[in-house]
Parts: sequence; C-alpha cells; structure tokens
Amino acid sequence: MRTRDLAFLTAETPETPLHNATIEIFDPGDSGFDYARLVELIRDRIAFVPRYRQRIQHVPGHIAAPLWVDDENFDLAFHVRRSALPRPGTSSQLLELASRIVSRPLDRSRPLWEIYFVEGLEGGRVALLSKTHQALVDGVQTVDLGQLLLDTQPTPREFEPDDWTPHRPPAPAKLVAHAVRDAVTDAQTVATSVRGTTKAVVSELDARTRRIRSVAGALTGRRPKARGVFGGELSQQRRVVTVETRLSDYRTVRQAHDGTVNDVILATVTGGLRAWLMTRAESMGGLRQVRAVVPVSVIDEELEATSLGSQIAAHFVDLPIGEASPVVRLHQVSYSFQAHKETGRSVAANRLAGVAGFAPTTFHAIGSRVAADELRRGYQLSVTNVPGPQSPLYAAGAEMLASYPVAPLVPGHPLVISVTSYNGGVFYGITADRDLVPDADLLGICLREALDELLEVSSSGRQRAPRGRRTTKSAPPRARRKD
Repeated sequence: MRTRDLAFLTAETPETPLHNATIEIFDPGDSGFDYARLVELIRDRIAFVPRYRQRIQHVPGHIAAPLWVDDENFDLAFHVRRSALPRPGTSSQLLELASRIVSRPLDRSRPLWEIYFVEGLEGGRVALLSKTHQALVDGVQTVDLGQLLLDTQPTPREFEPDDWTPHRPPAPAKLVAHAVRDAVTDAQTVATSVRGTTKAVVSELDARTRRIRSVAGALTGRRPKARGVFGGELSQQRRVVTVETRLSDYRTVRQAHDGTVNDVILATVTGGLRAWLMTRAESMGGLRQVRAVVPVSVIDEELEATSLGSQIAAHFVDLPIGEASPVVRLHQVSYSFQAHKETGRSVAANRLAGVAGFAPTTFHAIGSRVAADELRRGYQLSVTNVPGPQSPLYAAGAEMLASYPVAPLVPGHPLVISVTSYNGGVFYGITADRDLVPDADLLGICLREALDELLEVSSSGRQRAPRGRRTTKSAPPRARRKD
C-alpha cells in the first residue's frame, strides 16, 4: 500500500468515515433493469478494477505498510445490496436513507466499497447509491467502479467472461520476512511504516480522549462550544441534501457577464451561502469571506498524472459572501480563476467531459483526496465541481437521469459541497454534519435562489447601468446680438 493511501486509513475515525459516495437516479423504462441485472453488470466489469476484489492485509506487529491482497472469500452479493423506499418514495425519503448509509464506515475486513440498489422511487425510478473508500480510488492505479458501469448506448457493451480466481494471500511469516528484508535494503520503507503506525495509535488515543471529554461534559452539564457552521467537532451522523439545476441557466449568466460556467457555479455557491447565513442570523460584518479549496485539473509536470491523463491540484479562492451584489460576487470569483487560467496550467472543461466513461465519480474521489491533503492550509469549505458528458448514459439499458456527488467530511469541517454537470443538468450534493448543520436543506433552497438572482441580473430585458462617462447634448449656439 502506498504511503498516501495508508494515510487515509490511519486518519479515519468513527466521526470521519473517509468514503466518497454517489447517488444516481435511473429510469428503467422497458430495459428490465433490476437488482439481478445490476449484479450481472458489475460481475461483467469488475475485472477492470482488480482492487475492488482486494482487502487490506496487515503485517504482524505493523512493522511494514499493509498490502492489498485478493479476498479469498469475495462475495459480490455482500457489496451489492438491495433496498427499497416505502410509499410514496419521495426524494426526501431517498436522502434520509442515503444520509444513514453514508454515516456508516465501511467494513475493513472486506474490499472497501458498497453499492445499494434502491427501489420504490416515485415514477417507477430506481437509484444507485455507491460508497468507495478514499484509499481505494487513487485515480492512478484504480478508477471508480461507477465510471465503468455506464454506456453511451442503451445496448450494453459485451466483454469476455471473467475467470478470476483469487491468489492466496502471503503467510504472516512471509510478510515479516519481507518486512525485515525491506528494512535492510530500504530504510525509507521502515520510516514510512513507523510513521503510519504511530499516526494510527495517535488517532486512536485522540478519539478516546474526545469520548472521555464528551462523557465528562455530559456529567457536568457542560457542552463544547461550537465554532460556527464552518468549524466544530463532528458527530457520527451525516445529512445529505441534493439540488438539481439546468446547465442552460449558467450559460445564460456566463454569456451576459463573461467568465466560465465554473465561475457562475461558484458565484451561485457564494450567494447561497450568504443567504443561508443570513437566515441563521449570522453576523455578516465579522464574516466577509469564506476561504474555499477548489480542486482543479492542471497541466503540471511535478504532479502525478491520473490514469485519466490529468493532474489535480488545489486552488484557493475567497468566496465574497459579504458582498450584496450578485454581479460583483461573480466578477470577484472570476478574477480569482482568471489568474489561474493565465498560468497556462488549466484544463478546459470539455476535455474532462470527454473522458471515456462517467469520469466525474473518479474525479470527485481525487478531489476529496486533494482537499484532505490541504487541511493544513486552513480553508473553511471544500467545493468540487466536475463537468461530465452532455449526452445520456445508460446502465444495462436504463437511462441515468441524475448524478449527485456526496463527498466525505474531514475533521473540523461540518460542510462540503460537490457539483456534477451531466446531460444538460447541474447536480449539487451537500454533505453536512447532522448535529452542527441541522438546516442543510435550507442551504439547498438558498442555492436555487442565488441562481435565480444571477439570472435576474442577466436577463436581456433588464436595464443596465451605462458604462463610462455620460455625455450631455450640447445646447444650440445662441444667436449673437446685433449691436
């Protein structure tokens, strides 16, 4: 296991399960797409991501980094699960189910992923809810399984039968022998393993200390002071909120005020945060900006390229929530990204949208890893926006109608926003701590209103203030008086 992947395992706690999730809505139509068809689809394509059939094998005494080994007892039915909503099968019922599922950590004794096939949605629709650990998808050796399940045509692609048989994992004695050999030949390996083991122990001690403080606070009647909506001690429960908008609205704003669709999305997030904070009676005088990390695709020889041919880096932007004018907010966000584009490192959105398969699931996973790496930079909010294909995709003949990303929370950060554009839609996924941000659904409403506000100031019929110095018509010359 690579050092960076090990870091995500050791950093995980019951309060911060580090898995990325996605909620996808499908219309089965007459395709016959059901749980059995999903299992067959995954069985047909899981060979392209071998790590999805591997589990973690620890070295005795933790004297070396863990290994990825084939799961001899791999059970596809354990990872692909079936669920259903009670009538009437509303979106709020689906989100409540998703909130409970993403709150639970993955079983580390098995491959680190799950997919739920959810039936009973209104209109005969079904949903897929997937969970994949950050340590599993690195974008280099492994992409997200969801990227491989979708086709551009209703007729699924045919692949050769998979005759996979698991390799027997190495015996503990052999693992120790290899660790000793590495210790002799590579001191860096030993140092890495020691750091990883030490970090795991420290994380466990910190978790125990927090639990002891919580119990002591309950006995004495004292509660820890909250640090606002952008900071605080997380609980073990999450709340998921989704928002669907139309890509054409963002293009309308972009055409009226220049910039990019990404600029308009971030301006929408800024306006939504401003309105939401005002509903909470937050003091806007003391909070004029929100420091956000926005993972972006770049061209950089110093960064490791993903298997998708792109590098992902962190871009920091101060979202001007204290600014009342939606146009000024948009221009301030655009200015921040204009400096990034002028470096020549930025990657066009249409290039990402043209990646084979449904790449947003993988890019969101990489973006979450980047945000976790940048915790030391002291940002307040993570916003990941990934453009997807603008044509319909299908799973076993069923058309995908929507795709909502659900990013994990990192320590001290009770809110994260992710965005995916697909087939004419822009889909927001908001992950919030259930205790610290109980009104996350109101933020979703405010995001819609912020987009409406931008559309209002972008309509062709709206009067705009004139640009430049106004000139007045000169008065006609007076007739000279004849003396």
